Amino acid sequence: MTVYLARQGYRYSPTTIHKYMNTEMKLFSIVRPKKPVCGHAKPHKVFDNRLHQDFTAEKPNQKWCTDFTYLFLKNHEVRYNCTILDLYDRSVIASITDRNITSDLAVRTLKKALESQPSIKEGVILHSDRGTQYTSKAFTEFCESVNVTQSMSKAGYPYDNAPMERYFNTLKNECTNLYEFTTEEALYQTVEEFAYVAYNHVRPHSFNGYRTPFETRNAA
Repeated sequence: MTVYLARQGYRYSPTTIHKYMNTEMKLFSIVRPKKPVCGHAKPHKVFDNRLHQDFTAEKPNQKWCTDFTYLFLKNHEVRYNCTILDLYDRSVIASITDRNITSDLAVRTLKKALESQPSIKEGVILHSDRGTQYTSKAFTEFCESVNVTQSMSKAGYPYDNAPMERYFNTLKNECTNLYEFTTEEALYQTVEEFAYVAYNHVRPHSFNGYRTPFETRNAA
């Protein structure tokens, strides 16, 4: 909010803005629902960490990262979102939300990402955690077939995939936690609009010097 106001010529400290959002606008933080418990399976393949927390890239489509998160409907049913970010500019390359957290959802999201970037001439590194969806036979073999090199975080170490953690925090704090979704269609549409419109084209990102991902990518 501080950045948005500064762009309009209004310069206030974050403390002042926070104060007026609380006292005048009655805006307060939202307590998130508890994270659902997911099962585990034996991995087909596990890959080394090729990033080592170097979350920068020299050009678009060189390093991508991906992960799943959980989202809730009003009746407390859970839906799962799989997203892929480009570490060059933090843009959302692909985002799909569905009823089940599966390797098929991971494959479909990667397919969508590759189809959206037809100019890719070299292989891309795709970093993830060691979730069973990414270590499964179906996903690892698909990656091999499309010249995608997998990279994986150390087990139980979310800092190795920090950009995804930050994106999902932003998605929930600035979008999904602000609404009650009575249908999955409404949830799916809202998440896609946030990812491809608000996040990529409207929201300034500190990593990009407070330019949007689109502005940074367009200048590459």
